Formats: sequence, structure tokens, C-alpha cells
Amino acid sequence: MTFIWFWIAALAEIAGCFAFWAWARLDKSALWLIPGIASLALFAFVLTRADSALAGRAYAAYGGVYIASSMLWMWLIEGHRPDRWDTIGLALCLIGSAVILLPQRG
Repeated sequence: MTFIWFWIAALAEIAGCFAFWAWARLDKSALWLIPGIASLALFAFVLTRADSALAGRAYAAYGGVYIASSMLWMWLIEGHRPDRWDTIGLALCLIGSAVILLPQRG
């Protein structure tokens, strides 16, 4: 279930950050900031749902899912397909996330 929460958190974080990007870099209305702030607040809440006793470990493991979601956003929303270096980097990040999150600890 943790990875599902991570994907939801990533979507909320990317959408919120993109709203700020649209306002600051794409000359969109400041009204974009309203859903952006709400989305970032949702992100912060959803990330607390991760099954981890330590916030730092949850945040570190989440990083790989965030990067994967960012690559999908770049491809599906911005229309730029990830290249082989993006894909290699993504694979390394997801492996790292799994190594951090999946082992049973005493």
C-alpha cells in the first residue's frame, strides 16, 4: 500500500509544483497558485500515510517514485519522451527506493 500512497503523493506534488511553474515561467494567472497550494498540502498529508516508522526513510524511498512520476509527467503532459539516460537514472532510483523501503528491519 505504501507505493500507492507514494504515487498519489507524487501526482499531488508534481501538480502543485507545476502550478507554480505555470505561473512563474509560463505567464499563467496567479489563480493557478490556489490549486497548486491545495495540491501541495494534499501531497504533504498523503506522504504521512506511508508505512514507515521513520519520516526520513519514507521520504528517501519516496524519492524514486517521485522521479518516476516526474518522467511520466514530462512524457505525458509536456510531450517530451524520456531518453535512455533518463530511463537508466530512473531504474537506479527505483532500485534504491526498493532497497531502502522493502527490507524487514528489527
